[in-house]
Amino acid sequence: MKYLLGIDQGTTQTTAVIVNEMGEMLEKNSAQLPARFPQAGWVEQEPNDIVRTVKEACAPLLDKYEISAVGFDNQGETFIVWDAETGEAVTPAIVWQDTRGQSVCDALASSVDPNLLRQKTGLLLDSYFSAPKLKWVFENNPDIRKKAHEGKLKFGTTETWVIWKLSGGKLHITDPSTASRTLLFDMNTFQWDDDLLKLFDVPRSMLPEIKPSAGHIGDVDFGNGKPLPLHALLVDQQAALFGQACFNAGEMKCSFGTGSFLLMNIGDKPKLSNNGLLTTVGWNFKGHTAYAFDGGIFVTGSAVQWLRDNLKFIPDSASSHNAANNSKDAGVVVVPALQGLAAPHWRTDVQGAMFGLNRSTTSDDIVRATLDGIACRVYEVVTAMSQDLGQRPPHLKVDGGPSGNPYLMQMIADLLDIEVRVSAALEATAIGIANLAGMSALGTSFNELAQNWKSETSYKPQMKKAEREKKLAQWNRALDAVKIFHK
Repeated sequence: MKYLLGIDQGTTQTTAVIVNEMGEMLEKNSAQLPARFPQAGWVEQEPNDIVRTVKEACAPLLDKYEISAVGFDNQGETFIVWDAETGEAVTPAIVWQDTRGQSVCDALASSVDPNLLRQKTGLLLDSYFSAPKLKWVFENNPDIRKKAHEGKLKFGTTETWVIWKLSGGKLHITDPSTASRTLLFDMNTFQWDDDLLKLFDVPRSMLPEIKPSAGHIGDVDFGNGKPLPLHALLVDQQAALFGQACFNAGEMKCSFGTGSFLLMNIGDKPKLSNNGLLTTVGWNFKGHTAYAFDGGIFVTGSAVQWLRDNLKFIPDSASSHNAANNSKDAGVVVVPALQGLAAPHWRTDVQGAMFGLNRSTTSDDIVRATLDGIACRVYEVVTAMSQDLGQRPPHLKVDGGPSGNPYLMQMIADLLDIEVRVSAALEATAIGIANLAGMSALGTSFNELAQNWKSETSYKPQMKKAEREKKLAQWNRALDAVKIFHK
């Protein structure tokens, strides 16, 4: 039996899994990754902590299995700048949630053509991505800027930084899916873009080499003196798309956690959304290219935590299912915009609201309405993606903690009027990157991986059309009211 090591370097933890050649997870180990919040809007991590968690997550697995290949996915837009000679970080890891780049975006807005930017990158001019925050670092640290332009510093997202460390500085690399999250990369040419580098004042010398998403890249040493071949690189959500076997245009997945992150495979040509979605590179290797529509909903699991911790309506998250089923008043509507409305609205100013309260309203009604609100947000993003691509998905594959909530999953199936399939694999992201490494190192095919994918359970739509339309009309009225309130 041949074994694959998949590393999911996420925002709150790093998870390592061992997968066999059939794509089945045999063992996993995780290490928590702390963050710090020096001031409002700033989110940082200690760069050496990221390397430490990767080593800790992998350590118990390395000597137990004969590993054929390693795959590494990363948290996306988070980046580090370090000294090319000493390998010491000169910035913290500035996390994707950090908003310090907003002043840069505001200053550039009048001189940037948003349509041209979208055509090149698929993205918006937003602090979410790496480049505005990197320009902020340069503007506020002239010495760092000077050294960067002298060729003395290196830039990288979290996988680039860790691989640099694990290869002893031999590998300074990234892949197209990760590069497509920086605002410095042309998704049509698969190259760093000179105009974007000039716009954000970034010297090409500090950027990593862009390697295919799969293929033998080099060797990495986790500290046990046994170098292992690295065969796959992706962003975490793209790794989950791969792990959910969404290999054909129109297939999509939703990874539930703190938020909901939806990606739809749109085929081998980039398309721009008319409905407030991002376009991103899914993967690119050996003639296999997939682009994806990307729609993030920032509040899902965190809304249930809010019900539990702030309002004390439920003792634990799992209880939200029973509370929702106990609700007697379907007239209560909650817009769970506790961190603004992300895709497809992009209204960061909007806050949450409740409608339809009366003397008989109970906590169960508010719990149900919150879950309904989450389902409506998923409905909006899936519908936007379907309209942009011109076809509805055959089903929606889901993973993550909230996918274990039967009420929520049934409501999503009912609103979308399609089947919702819950992945049997809880670690779809880490398994996905391991499977991509297996495709490169072992020759596993797309067809084999698709056949090996299993669902734990599925939810078929049961709601009548009239009830669905009534619920969505009710939601849209509440949404319009919230937007007006926050004008």
